[in-house]
Amino acid sequence: MFNKTSDPTSAPPARVSNTKSTFAPDLRISGEISSVGDIEMMGEIDGNVSARSLVIGTEGRMNGMVSADTVEVKGRLDGQVSAGAFMLRASARVAADITYRTVVIESGAQIEGRFAKAKG
Repeated sequence: MFNKTSDPTSAPPARVSNTKSTFAPDLRISGEISSVGDIEMMGEIDGNVSARSLVIGTEGRMNGMVSADTVEVKGRLDGQVSAGAFMLRASARVAADITYRTVVIESGAQIEGRFAKAKG
């Protein structure tokens, strides 16, 4: 009765993932990390991260560029950030230039750098 024909010229749907990758405190990574899901970093990253969300745990350290819908920092972050929502928890130590749509900074968080509100 009802029939939907597929259009071969239409683009496939974007990949969406509900997965979460957790990196242990003893893990050290140098290089590029890309995920369509969530990343929780308890160890160290020296490189760039692209993900749906990134959480840097209290013992986590990140040095590089971050691009994510949400970024939550409890540990250390040095570099550049482009995020929809950026959250600095009380234990955060950040030296970065940050582009954001919304920002939350808890009392006790330390930040050095520039903030720029994203357009749009």
